[in-house]
Amino acid sequence: MSDDFPCAWAPLTDELYRTYHDTEWGVPEHDGRALWEKLQLDGMQAGLSWITILRKRDSIREEFDQFDPEKLARWTPKRAEKALKNPGIIRSPKKIEAVIGNAQAFLTMEEAGEGFAGYCWDVVGGAPIVNEWTHFRQAPTSTDWSAAMSKDLKKRGFKFVGPTIVYAWAQAVGMVNDHDVTCPRHREVQELAA
Repeated sequence: MSDDFPCAWAPLTDELYRTYHDTEWGVPEHDGRALWEKLQLDGMQAGLSWITILRKRDSIREEFDQFDPEKLARWTPKRAEKALKNPGIIRSPKKIEAVIGNAQAFLTMEEAGEGFAGYCWDVVGGAPIVNEWTHFRQAPTSTDWSAAMSKDLKKRGFKFVGPTIVYAWAQAVGMVNDHDVTCPRHREVQELAA
């Protein structure tokens, strides 16, 4: 892990957060299913801290069939009720319903020949937006394009995809490089994108 000027939101004292920052956050993701999974995790975060999701992520993946959209799209109310009993996940009926509906919306896009990865990357012109903030608080919480994407996703049946969730997700999947310019990962993820 890098010790030189990491992004301020990734505290040196929390190994899980630092590992996430140093190995995942901002790395450009081009796999449609992985992009969709990360969008679901960001939706689950609504009203919570990201560290809560990180600490529960393995349990969430296990309960949600490794985020296999085909399996999730077939979940019954009984299966959703079973998930609500798992203390290792975010036990929100609305968020569980959203994941099921989002799996169905994802599959509808894929079946229509509109790959989720292509759809997502087209929003940012096919390459990461590279910002040059000196502190993470300079980054916006949403943008015009995240609002437009949010609106379009909602039209397609997605839930828990507000403009702020979409922007945070885009940062996480490398569609936006919002690492602080003093953070070694700023340059490293740009090189990965190239």
